[in-house]
Amino acid sequence: MARSTDSWDESDVRIRPSKKGSRPRTKDRPSHDDAVTGRIVTVDRGRYTAVVGEDSGNERVVIAARARELRRNPVVAGDFVSLVGDVSGDPNTLARLVKIQDRKTLLRRSADDTDPVERAVVANADQLVIVVAAANPEPRTGFIDRALVAAYDAGIEPILLVTKADVKDPTELLSNYTHLDFPVIISRTADSAASGIDARSDDGLSARLDSNAVAELRGYLDGKVTVMLGHSGVGKSTMVNALTGAERATGGVNAVTGRGRHTSSSALALRLSDAPAGSWIIDTPGIRSFGLAHVDPDRILRSFPDLFPGIEDCERGCKHTATAVNCGLDAWVEGGHAGATGVARLASLRRLLGTDPRMEAQEAKELGSVN
Repeated sequence: MARSTDSWDESDVRIRPSKKGSRPRTKDRPSHDDAVTGRIVTVDRGRYTAVVGEDSGNERVVIAARARELRRNPVVAGDFVSLVGDVSGDPNTLARLVKIQDRKTLLRRSADDTDPVERAVVANADQLVIVVAAANPEPRTGFIDRALVAAYDAGIEPILLVTKADVKDPTELLSNYTHLDFPVIISRTADSAASGIDARSDDGLSARLDSNAVAELRGYLDGKVTVMLGHSGVGKSTMVNALTGAERATGGVNAVTGRGRHTSSSALALRLSDAPAGSWIIDTPGIRSFGLAHVDPDRILRSFPDLFPGIEDCERGCKHTATAVNCGLDAWVEGGHAGATGVARLASLRRLLGTDPRMEAQEAKELGSVN
């Protein structure tokens, strides 16, 4: 005969055991007071390579896996992180990455101008070297402008490096940037350089790299973290090899398509040869596009200091489109305040703002022609 529920007491309660164990949940996390700091130098398939004890007698390379609670947080080359567990750096050991420390700067991009998802590229960089070739592959002012916007937005100082200047005179390209205040370095290759140094060429044979350009760029790098950014085939990794003594794989240009061949698959931080502590170069993979969906339009405008003053004469709420009525930028350019290349610069700005469908189509065509 069944008992009345009125006679039940606590001894009648049956608790079903948890499949996940009996330990109660808690929001408290370990303090990890024993964590050590490491600089991430590369990321590969869920494993993070960090330098621990940098520039000390106990410097070592530690491989780590990311803690579960950080799985939604991107970790990139240049990050300083907190590591626990086995941080000896011995072979076949694995530490645990438990914290991403505050970043000084973060270079970001989106896949394209309609993609709202930000992609972290490199953390804690001081400088961005934008590498383009004067020819083969043809330089794209759209890519340079995008990289400049991303650098200014991140608070990173830009440097423009133009390679293969012996193949084509870069004067016309550089005329677009005469009003901007950042270093420009011209590099010639092969026998056209007054002097050269040996470097690994696209086919693995010895090549001559302009030693004057290497020395000029080298003068900007001491004590700083510098990112190298460019399309494949422009000589980016070749320059990195000359500066670091590494043997980073290099790739040539397809003779049929004019596109560079990808050789670097992940960003890699390399220590600069014979340099003060803290001198690093981060070589990034060749990229197809550099979307700016994450950048506020006002910050894009401010990245064009030769044009920005013109908006003072814009009507309230002006979107600075090609069809906008009384846009101050048009009058500014027509008045010659942006120089001889003002028309092209304004077209580039409107392309980045995504306000002129014709410019967006041209940009997509340009980006599609390079790797």
